[in-house]
Amino acid sequence: MTDTLRTRERRTGLYLLLPAIVLLLLVFAYPILRSVWLGLFDQNLGTELKPIFTGFNNYRRIMGDSRFWQSFGITARFTLISVVIELVIGMAIALILNRSFRGRDIVRTIAILPWALPTALIALGWTWIFNDQYGIANDILLKLGLAQTGVNWLGEPFTANVAIIFADVWKTTPFISILLLAGLQSIPEDLYEAHALDGATPIQSFTQITLPLLIPQMIIAILFRVAQAFGIFDLIQVMTGGGPGGSTEVVALYIYSNAMRYLDFGYASTLVVITFLLLVLAVVLSVWLVRHIRQRTEASLQGLTR
Repeated sequence: MTDTLRTRERRTGLYLLLPAIVLLLLVFAYPILRSVWLGLFDQNLGTELKPIFTGFNNYRRIMGDSRFWQSFGITARFTLISVVIELVIGMAIALILNRSFRGRDIVRTIAILPWALPTALIALGWTWIFNDQYGIANDILLKLGLAQTGVNWLGEPFTANVAIIFADVWKTTPFISILLLAGLQSIPEDLYEAHALDGATPIQSFTQITLPLLIPQMIIAILFRVAQAFGIFDLIQVMTGGGPGGSTEVVALYIYSNAMRYLDFGYASTLVVITFLLLVLAVVLSVWLVRHIRQRTEASLQGLTR
């Protein structure tokens, strides 16, 4: 009787999940499979936009495409730097918002606003801030005496990368802080009290209790942010357009150029497939890391509670 009841519950659960599964297949699976199919064809101005089957020629073309690998390196660097900074600042904000103080709910609401605002609008605002003629960033540097002349923020490769990373950190750090805040609120206070009775300092409590228990939430936050940062388009398109000299051209911008500017739909589809496979690899590694860290966390907590 129990087995029959469990079978019915599983079947009911599958029926309830079926609409969501169908929606996911339509939204994600079909475009991916379509891109895989289009990647086997040459369809560009040279073929009068008529698809011509060429097999894996587009994939072989990627191997010698220095511009793609340059954009991939720029994307990887942008993702690594921005996610690390967001994780550190997000952790600090989450620890502050987890404390009890007057007006905490209002501060939490304000803290999430940058994440809720449209990215294109935020990018336009940061473009004005980093303008070399009338931008606030240069005005602050000049008044503080930190610069003798205005910095051409979006006109030089190094400063342009600094500007887009700064804008992305400001925009997406609240997302990480909210995820980590949810994890902090799930940690029992009894663990901290017992640890304090053993003579542990706040820093030891943070490293031995908070960090181990937050690692799953940290990995989830990193996973989401890596996928989002790796596919970033609108922020950079508005702020720099991939310039100057291609120094901020990420993979998404390069794919967009091939598809919409050069009308090379076959090659653009191949680039989408390769980028998707790289992200899947990152997801698989992250899932493995989550399981490994959870096992170590459970073992350390068992030793702590004995």
